[in-house]
Amino acid sequence: MSTQTPPARRVTNVDALSSSAAARTRSGWRSAWPLLIAVVLTIGLVIVSIFTGVADITDTTGRGHEFLWITRIPRTSALILAGASMAMAGLVMQLMTQNRFVEPTTVGTTEWAGLGLLFTYIVMPWSGVFMKMVVAIVFAFVGTLIFFAFLRRVTLKSSLIVPIVGIMFGAVISAISTFLALQFNYLQVLGSWFMGRFTSVEIGRYEPLWIVLFVAVTVWIVADRFTVAGLGKDIATNVGLNYERVVLLGVGLVSLTTGVVTVVIGALPFLGLIVPNLVSMIRGDDLRTNLPWVFLTGIWIVTVCDLIGRTIIMPFEVPISLVLGVVGSVVFIFMLLRTRRASAR
Repeated sequence: MSTQTPPARRVTNVDALSSSAAARTRSGWRSAWPLLIAVVLTIGLVIVSIFTGVADITDTTGRGHEFLWITRIPRTSALILAGASMAMAGLVMQLMTQNRFVEPTTVGTTEWAGLGLLFTYIVMPWSGVFMKMVVAIVFAFVGTLIFFAFLRRVTLKSSLIVPIVGIMFGAVISAISTFLALQFNYLQVLGSWFMGRFTSVEIGRYEPLWIVLFVAVTVWIVADRFTVAGLGKDIATNVGLNYERVVLLGVGLVSLTTGVVTVVIGALPFLGLIVPNLVSMIRGDDLRTNLPWVFLTGIWIVTVCDLIGRTIIMPFEVPISLVLGVVGSVVFIFMLLRTRRASAR
């Protein structure tokens, strides 16, 4: 008795499409679960931030619970918005300049925004927060364009020179601000601005920060154009991209973010430098897929630095700019040494 082997089933196009769809589903899930874990971690940090402080917000017999809505939730919201937006601004600026050492505090954008803020105190002392914000954004925009124009006119042999020139450029603007503050007796105002901190954030004072959501949505929409522009002017122009217009849009969005955060919070040094580089080292340089991670990492670093500042000398606080300055300086030096070793090989 002979046995017949059943003929092999023919693979049709429907089977191939089903297999491909299943593979895409598995691939999508593999890329989604780390992001879900990151979101859960972010929620945990937010909860810790809300419950950290001198006042006991669980006290329902006294007035401690009122601090939840007056300061804790506004402060945590400000941490999220400022951290995510400044990290995003650093990423966009690094793409526009094709340099990983560039961010708003290393090219003078933040110093220009501070000069604009001081200008409103001197010329328009009656101005409100909105007017201060507009002037700071305009100054930041003009100052950043000046830096970009300088980069185009001068040929720099090393990428390490760019942030050094930017820091020197920012130091000159900072010196001008200090001179004007001394002349018009606004040195205390300037000092409080340099000390970026979330101590004074409360309901009714942090709401302008929600403007950065508009910037984040805009960056998400034009992310692919920023990525192509980050490949250089020649390549971007060859594929049909209006390079100058995209760069101008990027500078405008970075200036808008820096101006708003500067007026409401103050200077947050090195945040835009640390976050994009950490994300790029792990995930590459695709802006669209990196954006969620840049947002989350920016929130993590700002929240952790703020928690350190709030608890290290409790019940007093260390300004977050001081903690960020220490952390950012260490990372900056590490990156410089890493790049130097890579160049030497």
